This record gives sequence, structure tokens and C-alpha cells, in this order.
Amino acid sequence: MSEYVLDHHDKAERPRLALMSQLLDPMQHRYIEELGIGPGDRTLEVGCGNGSVSAWLAELVLPEGRAVAVDLDLSLIESSAPNLEFREADILAGPVAPGDFDLVTARAILHHLARSDDAIANIAASVRPGGSILLIEPDFLPVSVAEPAPVAAFWQGWLAWSRGEGIDYFIGRRLPRALAGLGMQRIEATAETALYNGGSLWAQYWMQTVVELRGRLLASGELDDQTIDVFLDHCADPQWWTETIAFTAVRAHAPGN
Repeated sequence: MSEYVLDHHDKAERPRLALMSQLLDPMQHRYIEELGIGPGDRTLEVGCGNGSVSAWLAELVLPEGRAVAVDLDLSLIESSAPNLEFREADILAGPVAPGDFDLVTARAILHHLARSDDAIANIAASVRPGGSILLIEPDFLPVSVAEPAPVAAFWQGWLAWSRGEGIDYFIGRRLPRALAGLGMQRIEATAETALYNGGSLWAQYWMQTVVELRGRLLASGELDDQTIDVFLDHCADPQWWTETIAFTAVRAHAPGN
């Protein structure tokens, strides 16, 4: 795995993840419900972060269903439930439990993995015959039209830095083909993006993320203080509107009953 650039032990990471949950959990909930997951099912979340999605899944599958959540670091977990099990595990090491889950889901984790194909294969191997997969990953295509020019310059530097860190911000568009190659069926993919203005929750998310990573961004030589400050100023300006990231939600089903 590439080094995870956002330190779970940084005091800013807990509120940043909470904000990410507020922004993205509703989208993930919607797709899971559309897949028909419900009472009695067994679910797995890979890269569970603060555990918010897995806690929701545990409630969704009551009374007899079970939810399992895995991550390399469980220090930010803020949820618990009698039918929810947290495990410290690396999806690159193998399937969590081969053929055991009605749903396996992962969000914003694969783009950090140097061996993402291995992770996807292990996710697919964890699904029972006829079970479902939901993967949600970024696609930074909207960055190509970011305005004004100083903001576009920030994103160019950000992407150059991320490539150096082994982060793949365009992995979302390749997931359908990867799942098809593993024999998954009934594959559907949708890219969703948000237009937002300075001061909004998305702007706050990016401000928190950039501030947390500022030292690493500067050390890379891809961005300087002035470029970062101009971007942060725009994020604080309610008159500025932008669209910078899409999330690709890919749904697939394992062959079987």
C-alpha cells in the first residue's frame, strides 16, 4: 500500500473524516439501498475510517444480519453495535472471508493503493455467489475546467504531488473494466459531482485537507505558499463557485443464484 498521506493520529483528521462522512455517506446509503441490502444480510466495508457507514449497515441488516468493517487503523472508530465487528486487516493480504458477504463496499480507499488490482480481486473474492459490490472512488476530471487560472494552477500542482505519492485520482473510471475482468455481472457505474461555493461544506472539506497536508505539499516542490493561499482564499469566498471532483459509484454482482 502507498503510505496513507493523511495521518489518522493528526488531531485534524477526526473532524475531516466526520465532514467527509457528512458529505458522502448519503450517496453511499442510497446505492446500498438500491442494491436491495436489508434485514438478515451480511456486509463488509473495506477501509471503514470512522465507522459511520458500517454502523449504518449494522442497523440496516437487523435483526439477524451482521456487519464487518476492516481497516489498517481502527483508532478513529466512533461507532458500535452488537452486530458490528471491527477487524484490523489489510485487503491486500487476501479476501476477508472468501465468498461470505452479501455486500462488500469500499469508498475512497482504492486510489491510495499501489496494488489496487489485487485489492479489487480480494474484494470480489469476498462476495458470496449472487452478492453485490459497491465501490466509490474519485475521478478528478472536473479539475481540468477549474477556474480562475490560479485555482487551476493549484489543482495542477496537487495532481503532480499526488502522482509522486502514488495516489491515483482517476481510478474511478477504470473500476467497471476491472470488475468485468473478474467475472462480475450486471455492472453499472455512475459519476456524481457537486458544484459548490466558498464557505460550503465541500469548500470546508478541501480547506481542512489542504491545511492538514500543507507541509507535504510544500516539501514536494509542486506547490508554493502563494498558490496554496490563493486556493484557500477562494474556498473562503461565498461568491466563488466551482466543481473539482467527481465520485464514480460502481455496482456489480457476483455470478450465482
